[in-house]
Amino acid sequence: MANLKEIKNRITSITSTMQITSAMKMVSAAKLKRAQDAITQMRPYAEKLQEILGNLSATLDLSENVYSHQRALKTVYIVGVSSNRGLCGGFNNNIVKKVNGLLANEYANCDVKIISIGKKVNDAFKRHEGSLRPEGIGQAEDMFNDLTFENSSKVAEFLMGEFEAGRADKVVVVYNKFKNAAVQEVMEEQFLPILSKEEEDGKASGDYIFEPSKSEIVEDLIPKSLKIQLFKALLDSNASEHGARMTAMHKATDNAGELNRDLKLQYNKARQAAITNEILEIVGGAEALNG
Repeated sequence: MANLKEIKNRITSITSTMQITSAMKMVSAAKLKRAQDAITQMRPYAEKLQEILGNLSATLDLSENVYSHQRALKTVYIVGVSSNRGLCGGFNNNIVKKVNGLLANEYANCDVKIISIGKKVNDAFKRHEGSLRPEGIGQAEDMFNDLTFENSSKVAEFLMGEFEAGRADKVVVVYNKFKNAAVQEVMEEQFLPILSKEEEDGKASGDYIFEPSKSEIVEDLIPKSLKIQLFKALLDSNASEHGARMTAMHKATDNAGELNRDLKLQYNKARQAAITNEILEIVGGAEALNG
């Protein structure tokens, strides 16, 4: 059994750790509220716009909509979205595992380029021969330091430019979709080429009257919709990160509390045993003097 000083030092250390994890839980809870409000307000708009985009894509000729071109898969861009910091359970590892799974299975015969958004996924794939850091976008961790539509649009514009130029045949975004504070779902979402509504659910789309003209829609609405889809994925990931960290820190605080209680019980037992031994020594010494 450890001596009293060792146990007391461990109790002090665990108490300090519990204070840190509890504080991190409170910070994540405050950030989660703002992030959750942002994604819940954005999601209905983004999903409806994506539905319109799918219906629109089915009615346009391929020559009119360059972002719907279906090409043989030679070069695939994977956009991996993670956080800049750890201590959030399996949040980042799930993204890394998903990207590794795509590299090993679905796109094993393709030239895969990985674009990292978030420091953790960048650290995991920075030595990958297909790792790509577009000019003008900054470092991987910069996006979540200032998460705005303007900044995410730079990444979307780069991806659209690469697809339009033929340097990318397919673009996939891998991120955590926010369900609630305790649940995040890893999503593999095709960004380009745009899937028409009938390709997604097998149903034919109806006829549409276009106002303004098709050319204006192609030039304005489709790029804007793609930028919004990427921004929604980043907002989802941001909310998921804070939810995962809050849950992880809550569990860590509970575990530290249980360990602290066990150590205090062990400390009290050891202290009581030491006191009993001292009493026995005093009594034994007194009896020796009397005898």
